[in-house]
Amino acid sequence: MPDKVGIRGAGKRRFIDELPFCRAMNMVLEEVGEGTAVVSMPWNDRLVGDPVTGVAHGGAVSSLLDTCGGVAVLSHPAKPSTTATLNFRIDYMRPATPGQTITAHATCFHLTRTVAFVRTLATDEDKANPVATATGAFVVQA
Repeated sequence: MPDKVGIRGAGKRRFIDELPFCRAMNMVLEEVGEGTAVVSMPWNDRLVGDPVTGVAHGGAVSSLLDTCGGVAVLSHPAKPSTTATLNFRIDYMRPATPGQTITAHATCFHLTRTVAFVRTLATDEDKANPVATATGAFVVQA
């Protein structure tokens, strides 16, 4: 388990590296701010959902969106210590381009005592045309 410093301190980039699931998907924490996060996932043939087209599986995209949302929650200035997904709605807008890295950008836009609300956007190299968008609610603990 990462320590609480892992998301906010000098070792914040280790956060994704210390989660086996994220390592398996080669996720990289690109940026983290006060309630915001950017996480990328390079294309990998192990994540392909359609072998004919080479398009990434929707589950890989949803995992990226969810993980990025969780990082945004943990980086909120209120400093929650833990989080877990309560509800997550994803709208797939187009297939990610095979061979391209998918990048998720998340913002924790509202935080109550027990629930955080997040919006996330995923793009590939075509930044003008999103791959997917998501909204989520995450349980938080101080």
